[in-house]
Amino acid sequence: MKKNIHPKYYPNAEVKCACGNIFIVGSTKEFIEIEICSKCHPFYTGKEKIIDTMGRVEKFQKRLAKKQSSKKNA
Repeated sequence: MKKNIHPKYYPNAEVKCACGNIFIVGSTKEFIEIEICSKCHPFYTGKEKIIDTMGRVEKFQKRLAKKQSSKKNA
């Protein structure tokens, strides 16, 4: 490595999550604050909410047909 061109590397950088979880990583920053981690992320905790998108197109088509039929009657 060339000298004096690389940032200082911290092999024991501390990462603190908003949920209170603290862990150690290697980084160019000595301390990192994050909002979400694997301990509190819904995907990893199993609390993920799956949005049901079935029927959206049909629902839209029904509304559109209803609007068009009301315009013809007017």
